[in-house]
Amino acid sequence: MSAAQLWARPGGAASIGFHLMHLAGSLDRLLTYARGRTLNAAQREALTAEDREDPSRTAADLVAAAQDALDRALVQVRTTALCTLDEAREVGRARLPSTVLGLLVHAAEHAQRHSAQIITTRKVTG
Repeated sequence: MSAAQLWARPGGAASIGFHLMHLAGSLDRLLTYARGRTLNAAQREALTAEDREDPSRTAADLVAAAQDALDRALVQVRTTALCTLDEAREVGRARLPSTVLGLLVHAAEHAQRHSAQIITTRKVTG
């Protein structure tokens, strides 16, 4: 995939590059909250960077980062004790209420949405 295709915004839609960065970053953030932790400075910086096109990053680099995030997520899901699924968790600066299970389900649904957006955008950009 060319850089032009990676960062194309057909009809103003988000680019494949954005979806790849956001998929990896959102998984990391949601699973951090599921572990009962708050975001660190690097995670907050990555969140801000997701909104900026970064032509220095290649499709291979972004796909590898997304795959790594998915692999880490699967490890966390497999090792999450069933007895913790109903435990309360707080999300974001607003400390919105959730549970471990709620965050795991949201992470899965969110990753699925962005994966589908990548597929759709790739079909449009050729």
